[in-house]
This record gives sequence, C-alpha cells and structure tokens, in this order.
Amino acid sequence: MPTFHLLNFGCRASQADGAAMKRQLLNSGLAESAQAENCEIAVLNTCTVTSAADAEVRQIIRRIHRSNPQCRIMVTGCYAQRSAQEIAELSGVEWVVGNSHKHLVAKVLGGRQKSEARSKKPEENRDSGLVRINLPDPEIPTKEEADLQSRITNPGPRATVLVGEIAEEFHFAPVFPDDMTRPTLKVQDGCDSRCSFCIIPEVRGPSRSLKPEIVIAQVRELDQKGYKEIVLSGINLGRYGKDLERRVTLPGLVERILDETSMPRIRISSIEPMDVTPELIRLVATEPRMARHFHIPLQSGCDHTLRAMNRRYWASHYAERIWAVLEQIPHCGIGADVMVGFPGETHEDHQTSLRFIESLPFTYLHVFPYSSRPGTPAAKRTDHLNGRIIHERGQEIRNVATRKRQEFMESQIGLELSAVTLADRERGAPVALTTNYLKLLLPESGVTSNVLVNVKIGRVHGGALYGYVGAPPALCAPTNVMG
Repeated sequence: MPTFHLLNFGCRASQADGAAMKRQLLNSGLAESAQAENCEIAVLNTCTVTSAADAEVRQIIRRIHRSNPQCRIMVTGCYAQRSAQEIAELSGVEWVVGNSHKHLVAKVLGGRQKSEARSKKPEENRDSGLVRINLPDPEIPTKEEADLQSRITNPGPRATVLVGEIAEEFHFAPVFPDDMTRPTLKVQDGCDSRCSFCIIPEVRGPSRSLKPEIVIAQVRELDQKGYKEIVLSGINLGRYGKDLERRVTLPGLVERILDETSMPRIRISSIEPMDVTPELIRLVATEPRMARHFHIPLQSGCDHTLRAMNRRYWASHYAERIWAVLEQIPHCGIGADVMVGFPGETHEDHQTSLRFIESLPFTYLHVFPYSSRPGTPAAKRTDHLNGRIIHERGQEIRNVATRKRQEFMESQIGLELSAVTLADRERGAPVALTTNYLKLLLPESGVTSNVLVNVKIGRVHGGALYGYVGAPPALCAPTNVMG
C-alpha cells in the first residue's frame, strides 16, 4: 500500500483543507506515514501570503528530496496556484496542483498508482513516455475530466501541472478532524475584497459558502465523535451566505448550529472588523456555548495607511467595534493582525498606528512585515521600505503586544473560566485553552484531553499562566508575582 505524508502550511482554512485532503487520501487506499523521510509520496498544502511562506515551502521540498530522493512530491494549495511553474522546476516535485484542482488530489494520486500498475505490462505504455491516468466517472464533470486528463498526459519539463481558473463552487470534502481536541470546519472560501497587498483573491477565487444544511450535518458528526469545541473558519468568514440562493448571515448560521446541534463550544476564527455586527456581538455575549473571543484583523491603526491598503474602514470604526465587544463581554479575548512596513508608510504613520494599538485592549497580536506579492497593486509601488526599518517597527509593536498579553493574563488571576483541555503538555503539565483564548497550564490536575472544565486562574509564572481544578497546588497559589 503506497504511503503518504501530508504537511500543512498557513491559516486555519488551509489547515481544514489539509484535513479534508487527508481523509480523501486515506479513503483512496493510501496509508499515512508519520515522517516525510520514510514516505513514498509527500503532499505539501501550501500558503503564499508572504515571501517567507514561499521560501519555507521551497526549503522543505529541498530537504525532503535530499533525505528521501525516491519520494515523489506533490505541491498544492495557494503557492501552487500562484507560482506553479516556479515550483515545477524544483527537483523532486512530480505534481503541482493548484487550488483549482485541489479537490482532485486523491484522484490524481489514485490514478497514478493505477497507471504505474498498467505500465508494468510489456504491451502497454512502452514508447509514449507519457503518464496516463484513468479518472473515475461520473464523479468529475466531463469537461473537467477532459481538462485534467489532457494536463496529466502532457506534463511540463519536470512536473505535471494542474492549475486553472477557480470555479464558483464550494468544493467540499467531509470534515476529517486533524486536531485531537479543536477541529476546524471551513464554511466559507474565497474573497471578493481587493486589499492592495493581498494575493488571496487570485489564488482562492470568489467568496463562496457551504450550505447551512451541510454545516449542520458536519457539526453533528463532530459532536457525535465527542469533540467539545469546533472552530468555524473561512477566508473571509463574515461574508458567509452572501452567495447562497437563500441568503443567510454568519450570525444566522451560528444560531442554527446552536439550535440544531448540541456542540458544547463554538469558536469563530478571524473575522473582518465591519462584520463584527451588533447581532454577532450579542450572540457571543448571551450564549454560554460561544467562545468569548474575537480575532479582528487591523493591519494598521493609521487612516492614511488603511486607505493605501484599500481597507474598508477607518481606525475610529475599528475602535468602535472593539469597545462594543468589551462593553458586552468583559474579559473577552481580542486579537488582531498588524502589518508593518507597508509601502509609503512614514515614521509618523507608524507612530500613529502604534499609539492606536496602545489605546485598545488587545490581548494578543500577530505582527508581520509587509511582503510584496507579485501582481498586487502594492507590489507596483516605488516607495517600498528598507528591511531594517520594517524590522524595527515590527519589534516596537511586538513589545507592546507582549506587555498587553502579560497585563491581560494578570487581570484574569482569581477568575473561574471555562476551558477545553488539549492533547499537549508543557512544562510537564496538561494544557487547556480558555474560552477567552488563553493557554493555561494545569499542574497536578490529572485532567485528560478533550474535556470542558471550569478552571480557576492561579498565577502568572515564567511567562506562563497557571490554573487549577479544585484545590490549588502549590505552584498555582493565587498571586500576581511574576516568576
């Protein structure tokens, strides 16, 4: 039985895609290998949001080929969609499958196995030098099947490339939990926004939604399997339902999940600021099964930079949403993405953004440098910043983020919070994730993974947050003294 190893990169939506692919591959008769060094086929499900993400994929391809030269490498996902020929030239890569054809990965690999079995017969495929794959019918529409067959039988100089236009269809594979405690369910894909720095609309296609009935069925399946928390994700999650015949909003979908399933906890992944509506805030504030947590991308706290980025809000609008959340949901976890070094960002622009960030009650930040993406309006600008300046600005904001995270952890001492226990252990202790997105160590608790527990927050020690269930162990005696 052929073996594969799957590596996932990027956002939660990409992780969900990878989990679905794994299920397809296992169902097609392949066996999973724990390491790329020992597998016959390596599948890399990639991200391309930054040049660093691209570079990481290329580095891993070279490492796999060096350590396991016989391994056949398939690269799929966003990087494959954007730069197929670049990837195809890398040694060891045999297939490049864009997001346009990612739902056919198992058929491509399954067909390859059948092709190789046939090629061993002396009377077949001796002279053509072509790879022919018979694809099952009628699961693939005739036109798509013909296109796929044509591309596979006419490969490029090194790798077979399968990349085309992304259809306005939500290609869905049943959810396959690849997380032992918090599976991600992707309910939306693609994006219709045109942020000037972002390549995602080009590599993910238009916004499209999974029908509510399918979402409900998948949540029920996860509930029946015993999961205590799911994460609803998407590329632009707040746009959920806008493309459906019977238009439904994200709050409407969440209400249906709450009404029609018994999933204990539902967490919403990243959502754009203008989609954090009063309706959604009220839902999170009043429903105990909703995680008290919002991740709301900011990118910049400077209006001048926001306009250059083609973001659809002012800094003041963003702040209004944050304070509206805190007003109704005290102790809510609030995170954001922040970009530094956008082309043309002046020192004054950066300072404006820094002051804005300092003024808001963020509990964590994801800070990253601007990365030029070919084909985007921002990439064509002539006022790109020096890398040293970008690094320094990023470090300034990370310092603010570190302080805010510390202050938030200390503010939770003495509180009792609901948390789901994870499969991880850190510093010898079980780990849990609180409703407001704090990682918590539970020494001497004896808790098992995938359980919802009420935990008391004991102390911050050595940069970590400690809590307990029942009587506090010595390390968790309530104190706000840092170790």
